[in-house]
Amino acid sequence: MKKILAVIKPFKVDEVKDALAKININGMTISEVKGFGRQKGHKEVYRGAEYQTDFVSKVELKICVNDDQARSVVDTIVETAKTGKIGDGKIFILPVEEAVRIRTGETGVEAM
Repeated sequence: MKKILAVIKPFKVDEVKDALAKININGMTISEVKGFGRQKGHKEVYRGAEYQTDFVSKVELKICVNDDQARSVVDTIVETAKTGKIGDGKIFILPVEEAVRIRTGETGVEAM
């Protein structure tokens, strides 16, 4: 099993969710996060005053899938979330040792 952790631009969430549903990925956890990479934050204007913000708003998607689904999920996220501009995000693929469904006690692939 793999855990796919994707950090993307907030306005791409619905589009990515819909694209993943088309490849039968129907479960994920999302969190609103802030951070920075190469873009190093950005400038904003509030009531005529410009100020620098060091952290950029992003959305983090967490998706656990079977090993054979991981590449398809990553490819779908890349194709859908890509704008071609700095700050499109990152995807990390991590091994999952075990999964347990709390309600039934099922483990492994059956728990997903």
